[in-house]
Amino acid sequence: MRAEPTTRSARAQLAALAEPSGERRPLIDLPAQPEARPAAVLMLFGVLDGLPSDHDAQTRAVSRDLDVLLLSRATTLRAHPGQVAFPGGRLDPGDDGPVGAALREAREETGLDTAGVEVLGVLGDISLAFSRHLVTPVLAWWRHPSPVRVVDEAESAAVFRAPVADLLNPANRGVTVVRRDGQEWRGPGFLVRHTTGEHLVWGFTAMVLDGLFDRLGWTEPWDDARELPLVLPD
Repeated sequence: MRAEPTTRSARAQLAALAEPSGERRPLIDLPAQPEARPAAVLMLFGVLDGLPSDHDAQTRAVSRDLDVLLLSRATTLRAHPGQVAFPGGRLDPGDDGPVGAALREAREETGLDTAGVEVLGVLGDISLAFSRHLVTPVLAWWRHPSPVRVVDEAESAAVFRAPVADLLNPANRGVTVVRRDGQEWRGPGFLVRHTTGEHLVWGFTAMVLDGLFDRLGWTEPWDDARELPLVLPD
């Protein structure tokens, strides 16, 4: 008889992180911005992808078919063109708080059936200086899978599910460096190879994933001196 693993499942670990009674420390600590506009993103995990990772994660909680829903923004957008992001956006007056906004935006951007999404909870708000948004990450689990796709080509170039084990694979990790006006900004980066092409996850989304993996104890040793090529729009 096979013994039950002692490690909690990925869903159980994510749910514990989002417990209402827990400390809502932000995944990344950034300075507060005055008059920041409320926004929310959906961090949707599940066991969905028909193309599992080839990488065996060091933590037993992460199976080869655990993935997270991401999208690539259209290159024609004025804000963050071409960047990989979680589904999400600003809160509308009719939204039921950050959870309602995250689910609505995800439905509008990816076509997912939100009835199959189990909301585990919300994490600490993250303040963004560049866009002056106060972003609430909404952590969720996909109980009943539904197809996803690009709903509006003016908004998104691709919608895909990234295997978490691929994101944890040190071979796919590095840093991105933005150099402007004699200044340098360094942040974590992830390479995701998918049927929709190779995607570089960087900026806010990469920072949140990096913070989440650290908080859960899923991070594997990786080379933080390895610079990933980053091409910024003119």
